[in-house]
Amino acid sequence: MTRDRDPAGRPRNARPRDGLGRPLDRAAADSAADAADRIPDDLVITGAEAAALADRLLRDGRPFHAHEVLEAAWKTGPAGERDLWQGLAQIAVGLTHARRGNARGAIALLSRGAQRVRGYQDGAGSQAGASSQAGAGSQRAVERLASPFGMNIAFFLAAADDLAARIERDGLDGIPPAELSPRLLGAG
Repeated sequence: MTRDRDPAGRPRNARPRDGLGRPLDRAAADSAADAADRIPDDLVITGAEAAALADRLLRDGRPFHAHEVLEAAWKTGPAGERDLWQGLAQIAVGLTHARRGNARGAIALLSRGAQRVRGYQDGAGSQAGASSQAGAGSQRAVERLASPFGMNIAFFLAAADDLAARIERDGLDGIPPAELSPRLLGAG
């Protein structure tokens, strides 16, 4: 079996996928109306672009594709933002599992991702708090932590936590698809 690889030898996944990231048969994908646009393996994207695109994909019910965008930001962004992007990508995977009907995977990834984003906030927040004598400058740093790149982190984490708790308590059956599409940007 030969795998599609990039020039550096890393595996790529050029196989067509549906809107929830499930692989499609190559022959069937040519005629499949639901074959979704692929996110390039080598995507390089700014934080603001990643936040905006991931938000749109999440609201469109395409969390797998949002995960790929967030993963690109995690892999190409600054080291200090890695936990933020990785945690957000894990939440998107949790939403993907929920949409696919995998309650256990949804709970695990929603919870793990939310915890990683909280770690980003705690780690960066303690650095901002350590320079509290800086006055207004440190207040701006704290505000950036709450909404980096316009993302409403508090709302998004609350949505992930609430969803994980509801799935654990009641399962996936009673959760409307709209509640599996939380906003990442703005007021929620």
